[in-house]
Amino acid sequence: MQFLTLSRRRIDAFPPEAFTAELTAAEGNRVKELYASGILRQVWRRGDVPGATILWEAASEAEVRQACESLPIFKAGMLEIAAVIPLEPYPGFGPAK
Repeated sequence: MQFLTLSRRRIDAFPPEAFTAELTAAEGNRVKELYASGILRQVWRRGDVPGATILWEAASEAEVRQACESLPIFKAGMLEIAAVIPLEPYPGFGPAK
């Protein structure tokens, strides 16, 4: 099953210097590990606020949340998961009824 997450960096609670090069590099490495494992399918930077939108492939929402919680910026309390959305196939591509 696929899921879409919307996250945002907590820039209201943390100054820009808190998002250190070391922390963001660790975040990038963890994202690469999740991609290599197959759970993370695609990732985009958000254009409206600092954060990301990620497309996941997982058996459950709990598995997606566990993956999100493994991100270093989330562990530091500096990332909010605003939404975890389960996705369903678009019926318009199926046979007409």
